[in-house]
Order: sequence, then C-alpha cells, then structure tokens
Amino acid sequence: MNLTSHLIQRMLRLATPSTRQLIVDRDLRVPMPDGVDLLADRWAPRAGGDALPTVVIRTPYGRRGTLGTVLTRPLAERGFQVLIQSTRGPFGSGGTLDPLRCEREDGLATLEWVGNQPWFADTMVLFGLSYLGYAQWAMTDRLPPSVKAMIPQVSESALTMEFLRADGISLETPFDWGVLVATQERRWAMLRHRLGARRLQRALRTIPLTGSDIAALGYRSEYIQDILAHDRDADRWAGIDHSHRVPETTVPVSSIAGWFDIFLPGQLRDYQALRAAGRDARLTLGPWTHTAPDVIGTAVREATDFGLAHAKGEQPAQRAPVRLYVMGEDSWHDFDSWPPAGYAPHRYHLQPGATLSTEPPGVSRPDRYQYDPVDPTPAVGGVRMTGTTGRVDNTALESRPDVLTYTTSALEHDLEVIGEVSAEIYFRSSQPYADVFVRLCDVDPRGRSYNICDGLLSLTSADQIRAAQVRLWPTAYLFKRGHRIRIQVSSGAFPRFARNPGTGRPRATAATLLTAHQEVYHDPEHPSAVILPVRLSTGRKGLAADG
Repeated sequence: MNLTSHLIQRMLRLATPSTRQLIVDRDLRVPMPDGVDLLADRWAPRAGGDALPTVVIRTPYGRRGTLGTVLTRPLAERGFQVLIQSTRGPFGSGGTLDPLRCEREDGLATLEWVGNQPWFADTMVLFGLSYLGYAQWAMTDRLPPSVKAMIPQVSESALTMEFLRADGISLETPFDWGVLVATQERRWAMLRHRLGARRLQRALRTIPLTGSDIAALGYRSEYIQDILAHDRDADRWAGIDHSHRVPETTVPVSSIAGWFDIFLPGQLRDYQALRAAGRDARLTLGPWTHTAPDVIGTAVREATDFGLAHAKGEQPAQRAPVRLYVMGEDSWHDFDSWPPAGYAPHRYHLQPGATLSTEPPGVSRPDRYQYDPVDPTPAVGGVRMTGTTGRVDNTALESRPDVLTYTTSALEHDLEVIGEVSAEIYFRSSQPYADVFVRLCDVDPRGRSYNICDGLLSLTSADQIRAAQVRLWPTAYLFKRGHRIRIQVSSGAFPRFARNPGTGRPRATAATLLTAHQEVYHDPEHPSAVILPVRLSTGRKGLAADG
C-alpha cells in the first residue's frame, strides 16, 4: 500500500486513481538557450506511461517535498505523465533566481525540449498554482501546437503588480514571499518559516522599512528591496506584466480561483480578456484562500476532466462557463459570464448613528476617529497568504476606536450580492496623506460580524474632503433574512498593507510616523456609500434589494 498516495487522495478529496504504481526519473537536465541547465523530474505510471499526455509544471519551490509530491503524484496516478521542473536558480537548476523575469524564455525552451523527448506522446497540458500559473501566462501567446490546455490556479498574468499599486501598496504578501524563497532550501525550511512568523511580523514594523529584510533574514534581499522601493509603474518591473498576451491565448483555459485569494482581481481580469477575445475559457471560483487544499483538489479534478479530454482531442463534460460558490448560501451555482447578468449596483449609504441604509443620508456631522501608525489598525482575516486568513469573527477589530462601523437593520428578505463591490467614502484627514480601508461584513443574529470582502485606497491631498473610490474584492454572497449588512471604515490593515506615515515620504524610507485625525462624511453633499451588485428580480430564492 502506498501511504503517501492514500493520504493525498484523502486530503484532496479525490476519487480512487487508476494506478498507484509510479516511476520517477530524477534530475533530468533541460538545456536553456544561454547554456544554463534546469533540472526536472518525470513522473509516470510504471506501465504504459509513455503513451500518456504530459502535464508540465514549472516551479521555484522545489520538485520533491510536500508541494511537489502533492502536485505530481495525483496527476501521474490519473492519466498523465508529469514533468515538474525547477525554475532558474533554486533546487539544483542553473543560473540565479530573478523572480518573474525568466519564465517566458525558459518556459518556451522547456516546452520545445519536452516535445523532442522519446517518452513524449504528442500532447501537453500546462498546470500549476500561484507563481506556477504565472509561468504559464508568460508564454501563452507562443505555445506550440502540442499544448492542448492550460489550468492556472489562484494566479494571474501580472502577479506582483497588484501588490505594488501606488494607491494601495501591499506589504505582507510580497515581503513574506521574498523571505520564503530566500530561505526555502535550508533544512526544515517550511517549519522554520512557520516558527519564524513572529520574527517576520517584527521585521515588518522596522522603521524605515528598508531595514526590514535584514531584520527578517540577516542580510539584504534584492527582491525585497525592489518591492519596497519601486511601485508598479517603475522601470524595474518592465516586462513582467504578461496581461497583454492573454487575449492571444490559443488553447482552452480552465481557471481555478478563490474568493479570498490574493490574486483574484487579476485572475478575473484574465478570464474576461479571454472571453472578450472569443477564447475557450471557463472559471471555477470557490470559498478558498490562496493556500487552501481544495484549490489543488479542484484543479486535479479539472485536469482529469477538462485537461485530459482536450489532450485526447475530445470535448470535456458540458458545464456552464462560470461556476461560483455563493457564500452564505454555501452552494455552487452556474452562470454564463463574469460578472453574471441580472445584478445591478445598489447604493447602501452611511448614515448618522452608525447605520447603513438604501435611503439617501440626511444632514449630519461627520464621524471621527484617530489613526496612529505607531499602533496601526491590524489586518484580521481576509485576503492574506499567511496568518489568519479568510472569514473570521471581526468583533475585536470592530471594538477598536480607529474602526467605524455602519450597519443595516435586520434584513426582511434574503439578499444576493454577486459581482464587483466598491465604495465611495467622503473623507478628510488632518494629514495630507492618508488611507481609506473599507470592509463588507455579514452580522448574524447573534451579533457576530464576519468579513466578506474589502479594499484599500491611498489618498493624496487628503486634508481636503475627497471622495475615495475604493475597489473591494469581488464576491458572491447571500445575506440571509434576519442578518445585517455592515461596513467598516478605517485607515489601514497592517501588515497586509503598508502603514501610511502621513508625511508623503516614500514608505520604504519614511522614518517619521504622524498621527492623523480622520473624518467620514455622510450628508446630502457627501453621500458616502458602499455599492453592492444586487439581484434585480426575485428569481431563485425570491431575492430582493431591501435593506
């Protein structure tokens, strides 16, 4: 009995495989045009492997270990041979890891090499999550005819760009990733990384941030210095955004995404670009965080249905282009498009007395709070790669004096929200530079508040009244009758987002942190609101826009 196989099957909730008897060819040398060799392992069934389609996985995280085995074994047991390759630099591959910059040229050279191997059986499928999905998008407009499908998971074609927006700089995720890849080849690396979480959190509080990599690693990291010093428009990032290649994709694509994934907006953008270009694409979007095991389990099932069918020249089982998990209702539903038709924007206005209503606000004074970057408003759950992620109880967060809440009365009907969520918050700060963080929550009949989606916008000229147009993460959520809709407004979610020093100095070098006195307006001239895409007709379950 192969214990590892059984454990993976159970963890990923997979059907029984066709075989558990595999062979593994280790350390195959794949030459690159510049003379560097990248190492790869080939997994295949012990009997008949050479006749099977090949799944190609390119990863910076190692070919063996837990992740490598979880990706390769279930595919090799279910109708594929699998080539998993270490990208340039780590785990024995030649060259130096230069994140994001070599995946196009190296990937295309790898596909050409696979096509010339004696065990290759004429067809390939590209597979992988996160960085591994990005490696697929980097070459999507020049795929050889032997590639028949792509299955990117919790990933997108521009990857780091979302974290480096000048109007909303993320910190925790790219920094944590930089520390992870810098230390991943050490003995017991994953355990060390988890045990070092507190050290990492302390490093993120370093003033100025340019010293944070030394605090975390003991030495300088070029990647971490880059993400601290250069926003997405900087020349340093030229060439790593492959979103312009997406419409030129020539193979069917099945994307696996999560409502609490760090790459969701970009992944939905890629899906929409494929559909707009008339490409064969479908989307599965579940209630998952970036590292949820169900992401890989769903992807393996999609590989054995969608990917294997296309590799054999067949059509996969018929299903709608978009399959969404509607949270709150906790069930899957099929749609023809993203965002689905039939959901229109409804404004829920902030009101005096910490209330939220579809009625326009009346004359009222602004609400006030103080934001102190020395004691920044913390990140609690939500869209994070580490720490507490996903849906969590927000009671402690909402009790802080630097968090405002606005809540509807109990809903008289179920209310279904599916699509893009945004907010328009009229805001003023005592400092010219400030952030506005908005979070949508569901308050159950017991008064517990659970986060659904959120977003942050950095403002300049914030000492004047500004209409902050905050883009929240998309969602699909059913607010049940008797529940209440709540909006949080604050000025940060640290360390998910870098804290705003209030001075206008670059956040990497800012050494002074200024306390800010913030005002949120809700009156006829300043109708602050969250905009929710609400189902128009009664349709299924008799949903309405009451609130």
